[in-house]
Amino acid sequence: MKVSIDGLHKAFENRVRLGIMSALAVNDTLDFTSLKEYLDVTDGNLATHIKKLEKEEFIDVKKSFIDNKPNTKYSMTAKGKKAFEDHLKVLENIIKSQK
Repeated sequence: MKVSIDGLHKAFENRVRLGIMSALAVNDTLDFTSLKEYLDVTDGNLATHIKKLEKEEFIDVKKSFIDNKPNTKYSMTAKGKKAFEDHLKVLENIIKSQK
């Protein structure tokens, strides 16, 4: 059986970006430190991938201060949620076609 991978979104080809979206799919918001610890990546690596997802308008960024320390929180946008769900559906179809 021939399987189409046309619906897979290029933004989610990287494991870190896939991890960010997966974490945000099950949490309303997460801060930078939580994402970094959850994904076990460096500050720079995480920041780079967050910028790519932000550029795609898949995540929303809110910056604030807590006890005079900067705190950045991330959440998934409606556009990001749709793109991620569509990506997952294609993956599910690929898996189902192999059974």
